[in-house]
Amino acid sequence: MPYLVPDHELTPEAFTEKGQGKLPGHIGLVVTRAARDGFEGYFDIQPHHHAPNGFLHAGSLVTLADTLCGYATVANLQEGATGFTTIELKTNFFATALEGRVHAVVMPVHIGGTTQVWDCELKSAAGKRMALFRCSQLVLRAKG
Repeated sequence: MPYLVPDHELTPEAFTEKGQGKLPGHIGLVVTRAARDGFEGYFDIQPHHHAPNGFLHAGSLVTLADTLCGYATVANLQEGATGFTTIELKTNFFATALEGRVHAVVMPVHIGGTTQVWDCELKSAAGKRMALFRCSQLVLRAKG
């Protein structure tokens, strides 16, 4: 069964561009790997990623992970699907950083016709694990 996103459109540049002018673009998300078996990307920490308490805002990490998992979901939607929606997400946080790069690697846990589950590991530029993220996606289909 064919995918909604054809192979020639499955590029890091195409997915980076999708985020421009939206929240992923605002955080500076750059997609570095776009494949059906996973995505990778990063953002460079800037002051607007900081929370008022002086730490890296947890939402910036969740935005990075959730966006890349969403892109991976889109890359795996097959003909007949009309889109997807997130039905659950969870993040465990382990470390923070105030400068440098946050790198994210997305891996599939389950890619089915009705649901997809993705994991994302987020690390600092020094390679320290900052967070683990998991989301479950519901594949949407037209009624009837």
